[in-house]
Amino acid sequence: MREAVGRVTGPELSIIVPTLNERDNVVELIGRLERHLPGRDWEVIFVDDDSPDETAEVVLARARIDSRVRCIHRIGRRGLSSACIEGMLASSASYLAVIDADLQHDERLLPRMLQLLREERADLVIGSRYLDGREITNWDASRVTLSRLATRLSRFLVPAGLTDPMSGFFMLRREVLDASVRQLSSIGFKILLDLLASSPRTLRFVELPYQFRARHTGESKLDSVAAWEYGVLLLDKLTGQIVPARFIGFSIVGGAGLMAHFCVLTVLFRSLQWSFIEAQSIATAAAMTFNFALNNALTYRDMRLRGWKWLKGLLTFAMVCSIGALSNIGVASYLYQARFGWIPCAVAGVVVGAVFNYAMTGAFTWRSPRKA
Repeated sequence: MREAVGRVTGPELSIIVPTLNERDNVVELIGRLERHLPGRDWEVIFVDDDSPDETAEVVLARARIDSRVRCIHRIGRRGLSSACIEGMLASSASYLAVIDADLQHDERLLPRMLQLLREERADLVIGSRYLDGREITNWDASRVTLSRLATRLSRFLVPAGLTDPMSGFFMLRREVLDASVRQLSSIGFKILLDLLASSPRTLRFVELPYQFRARHTGESKLDSVAAWEYGVLLLDKLTGQIVPARFIGFSIVGGAGLMAHFCVLTVLFRSLQWSFIEAQSIATAAAMTFNFALNNALTYRDMRLRGWKWLKGLLTFAMVCSIGALSNIGVASYLYQARFGWIPCAVAGVVVGAVFNYAMTGAFTWRSPRKA
């Protein structure tokens, strides 16, 4: 849209679409946006996490013939929340919407969302799957149960009266993002929850009901790791981001590794009657391998090591953790000799060892310039 000769205004609305293996939905989604946003100044920004099915190539092909279509092709990083944030930050629009590429959300609500924000009746307009007694009819019982549990857990962080804090379909004012962006955790796939919990003030919101559809094509990206990331997000927000979210995950895995160590030790030493030195050595190696594998799959999922890099990572992880164990023992022994109680000495050793392991494995095992 031209404002004056030689001067072109930017879009009023940017629609952010995070994608991973959604090539068959791209053209259909763009067509629906065209039909339901006539006469409005909008753009759609697809943020693709280097999809193996070449989703980015499909988007780029469309962008060459339609200036309203943009593509951010991310290499070496992954995650729905971080993709949404990156897409919103790449926009200059006054209003920002987030919608999935799988066509489960009702794009017909977008004009109404925009109108409510223009009229300053809300800071945030949310598409709700549950308002007015609606239910999701195309989910199995286990997924419905998990969704309800996640919603209950989120009540510690979201405003009262919000029926669908887990919604992935919403529109907000630009200033809402600007006020919250430096406090966002960018973890997992619940960007709305992150925004609500990170805002320095209580946001005015309006919910609009819609019927959640079945996926158009492709497969759902939700898996057991999504539940892990959601839990870490909740902990990160509930602790006020005092410690890095990734460190929280690293520590939880460390606790699980300690239990694995004692399980192996008990079997070898008590049941199979191995010598304590042999059993302890095998249990230590097993726990280190367990911790590395779990951290690689969960804590550092976005930097996951594969193939030979997995083996190299295991070696560096074991080396770092061995030094961390010595640090643990050294600090605990020093404090014990200084006549502190044995429990605080042990705790201090564990904390020092955990911080050392987290810092060093981040530097040598999972190298990344990104902030954890």
